[in-house]
Amino acid sequence: MKETYMNEQALLDGLFAFLDGSVSPFHAAAAACRLLEEAGYTLCPESRPWKLEAGGRYYTTRNGTAVLAWRMPRGKLAGWHVTASHGDSPTWRLKVADIAEGGYLKAETEGYGGMIASTWMDRPLSVAGRLLVRTAAGVETRLVAPDRALLCIPNLCIHFDREANTGKAWNYQVDLQPICGLDGGARLMEVLAAEAGVAAEDILAHDLVLCTRQKAERVGVSGELFMSGRIDDLECAYTTLQGFLAGRGEEEGRADVWCMFDNEEVGSSSRQGAQGTLMADTMARIEEALGVSRDESVRARANSLLLSADNGHATHPNHPEKSDPRSPVKLGGGVLLKYNASQTYTTSGLTAAAFQRICDKAGVAVQIFANRADVRGGSTLGNLLGHQIAIPMVDIGLAQLAMHSAVETASCADAAAMAKACAVFYNTPIFQPADGAWNLGL
Repeated sequence: MKETYMNEQALLDGLFAFLDGSVSPFHAAAAACRLLEEAGYTLCPESRPWKLEAGGRYYTTRNGTAVLAWRMPRGKLAGWHVTASHGDSPTWRLKVADIAEGGYLKAETEGYGGMIASTWMDRPLSVAGRLLVRTAAGVETRLVAPDRALLCIPNLCIHFDREANTGKAWNYQVDLQPICGLDGGARLMEVLAAEAGVAAEDILAHDLVLCTRQKAERVGVSGELFMSGRIDDLECAYTTLQGFLAGRGEEEGRADVWCMFDNEEVGSSSRQGAQGTLMADTMARIEEALGVSRDESVRARANSLLLSADNGHATHPNHPEKSDPRSPVKLGGGVLLKYNASQTYTTSGLTAAAFQRICDKAGVAVQIFANRADVRGGSTLGNLLGHQIAIPMVDIGLAQLAMHSAVETASCADAAAMAKACAVFYNTPIFQPADGAWNLGL
């Protein structure tokens, strides 16, 4: 069957809307759920019994920040197609609001993840996340994201810090605390309560972060790049989701899964992170509904492939020496295939070969990403998921600049390439007849 794909502009329009709206992990999860609902997927709350039908389309959530969607196989379970990404980004967690000090109203925050701290200074900021509010029945979640600039983190002027341009060791408790206005003005929590439609005294707790106000937009003389907050890893989350939604679910016995985890930026060790049990629990419930034996489960997982999708570093135009000189990574050069000898990336020759053949079928270029031998690389989802789920995995991503800045830069063409590659992945039969070989329905 001839494959059809969303054109690049339509893909970018959707991606930009997703980036703009996903101002917190709670909003990213809600945006993903809306897209799934629009595509005919039915919510299965973890706390309720599930009634799963052959060929059915379902999704579940955990903590309001992790989302997992799947298509039930037709016939006996034969294997899994899976993509995994994450919806959190480095930011500042709000600890205490409305502190009157020195004539200002301030908020106390702490850093979440390894951000480039200075990029958050001297720019309009807002607050987003969830409020836990009192109701007659108990407690309810209300998402909030006021569409206005509520805070800023002011720099110390050059006259008081003559060394500001020669290197700076930031003290997060001192240098990076935001102001909300002047003492005597409206309180931040009052604004958020009004946004949620509740009284301030009914807010029992909150999970709130700071977010940038800058919208995603094309950049460059030809508009070939784009800039936005939270590109890492919402670009992969959205493009893998589009690939998943393009999957036809026609292959006999194949279960397709898309997952967006939380808390990758702080180690994934939470209940809703990749080291939690969301994927393992969901797969177990699906297998139980299908009457799958232990033997059948092990065989199906061997006949599977998981794409761990998280962005990687493009070679920097001003600092090419920071990248592997033999594996330069270009914006606009295609999907990244990520390697690490210490297995912080799960890519092996076997899984790389399968993904390369899928990208060949899709007509998508692949770039090799590896750190310099003298630079310690990062880690991502795949190696953590592998502690629980014995599925062959490959780490992929998209190139970007200024990773973990408040505003990052990436390529428009690469986003479209990832969506196309994932669509072909979900529509390609995969089988491992023996350890070290693939049969691919190309």
